[in-house]
Amino acid sequence: MENKKIVKVLEPVVRLNGVRSVGVIGDPGCEGLGTYPMKVYAGALEECGRDSITLIVGDLVPAGTKHHYQMVQELTEALAQNAVYSLRGNHDTGAYSDYFGLKNYALLADGFAVVVLDNAMRTFEEEGLALLGQVLAMEEVERAVIAFHIPVPNHFIRNCVSEEEFDRLKQAYGPWKEKVNYLLCGHVHSRFEDQVDGIPLICTGGGGAMIEDVSKDIRACDVEHHVVHFYMEGGVLKHQIADLPEDCYSRERKDPVLRRELEETVQGELLAHFKYLMFADRAKRRGLDWIAALFRALAASEYYHARSFYAVLDRPAPFSDAVRTYVPGEAYEYGYFYKTLAEYARDHGAPLAEQAYTGAARAEKVHAALLEQAADLEHIRETEIYVCPVCGYVMAGEEAPERCPVCGGPKKQYEVYGGNAK
Repeated sequence: MENKKIVKVLEPVVRLNGVRSVGVIGDPGCEGLGTYPMKVYAGALEECGRDSITLIVGDLVPAGTKHHYQMVQELTEALAQNAVYSLRGNHDTGAYSDYFGLKNYALLADGFAVVVLDNAMRTFEEEGLALLGQVLAMEEVERAVIAFHIPVPNHFIRNCVSEEEFDRLKQAYGPWKEKVNYLLCGHVHSRFEDQVDGIPLICTGGGGAMIEDVSKDIRACDVEHHVVHFYMEGGVLKHQIADLPEDCYSRERKDPVLRRELEETVQGELLAHFKYLMFADRAKRRGLDWIAALFRALAASEYYHARSFYAVLDRPAPFSDAVRTYVPGEAYEYGYFYKTLAEYARDHGAPLAEQAYTGAARAEKVHAALLEQAADLEHIRETEIYVCPVCGYVMAGEEAPERCPVCGGPKKQYEVYGGNAK
């Protein structure tokens, strides 16, 4: 396939006329190229479409095989809205250069330069450091961003190159330090800003990989997936971090035919998930542990398939509002839908169906009440939650009743969640 967006860099110095901004994506593919993380990457590419070019600061793939590079290449070509450059991360081994070219190079844009250095193996290559000095020595280069994958020593994390390696980098840019406006890196699946050697350091690793806790000061709950924009404004090189909404990509669900098929596929995968779990329980009761394990594994696989298809469809609300969005569905089920079907079943001599709908309606009413409580995130009361495995009734509180209020199932069978549950 002929590349149209991904640039395979063949010269160490690339002059880019008309480029006044760069969108930066960190670590899109190191945890796998499944639909779930790639939806974030797709949204990041769309967000970076507002810039002149896009730069990916490493870890495009989980492992450096041609198969993985081909996958990310095809996806990028289909979604990118501008030219895409890359630098090598520690996961980008093997055939990296076949797809992206040189590992050390410089982009000369309008008003600033981006110098890309390979430190994927936790060392800066001599040719890269030499190129850095060469570029900074150019009279036309007045401002520069030095980009690499693994962070240099900083005040937040220890997952970085050694002090000795940082010293080598400082020696390379030292004579022209006043030209270095930013140090830029990825690798850490989060983000932070710092000052090192008097230079702003921006670490961005939120372009696809799951956000993680990296220190007591940088917690996953405080960081969103994101990209970074670098741009010229008033003769000054500036940056802006742009959080990606959970609804960051929507192309597929706008196609009515594809949307319908995806919805049906999700239903089919979840039905298979449920059937496999039911059969696993049957096998377990008969002492066929390996068969039970097999069917639980198959059930898990079907769930993850459903998650991938649903990720394409999903249009989530902001998390702070998301809990309450589930309340109307629960209210409709217990207040009308299940009630109506229970009455129909009773009138048509179907007592088991009537029982199932009546019991489920009582449970759904509790669901709605618990969701209303959970929506108040600041004052949530974290008690234990009990589920009756016989009928699915949900109870919450310090103590559970000895018998399920709906079906009479014993307390000893309850499944316990939250609170002090293990």
